[in-house]
Amino acid sequence: MSLKNTFANAFRGLWLFLRTESNSRVHLALALLAIAAGCFFGITRGEWLAIILSIALVFSAEAFNASAERLCNKLHPQKDPQMRNIKDVSAAAVLIAALGALAVAAVVFLPRIIGLF
Repeated sequence: MSLKNTFANAFRGLWLFLRTESNSRVHLALALLAIAAGCFFGITRGEWLAIILSIALVFSAEAFNASAERLCNKLHPQKDPQMRNIKDVSAAAVLIAALGALAVAAVVFLPRIIGLF
C-alpha cells in the first residue's frame, strides 16, 4: 500500500470516527474549548504541549474504544460476559485519559480563572 493510500485510509477513519461516534464530538467540543482558553489566557509553550498531548491521548483512547466496541459487536452480536469485559476495560481507558486531561486542564487553567476574580 502506498503512503498516499495509508494517509487516505487514516483520514477516512478519522472522518468516520468524528461522524459516527457521539463521544468524539463531545471530546472535540472540549478540545476546542481548551484551545480557546489557551489562546485567551496566553498559556506557555510547555502548557500548550500538555494540552495538545492530553487532547491527542483522549482522542486516541476514544478511537481505540470505538474500534474495540465495533469489533466485539461484530464478532459476538449476542450478549457475552467476555465481550462486555473487553468493552468495559476499553471504556475505562477513555475514562483514565479524560481524567488525566481534566487534571492537566485544572493545573493549567484554574489559577488563571481564579486570578480573574
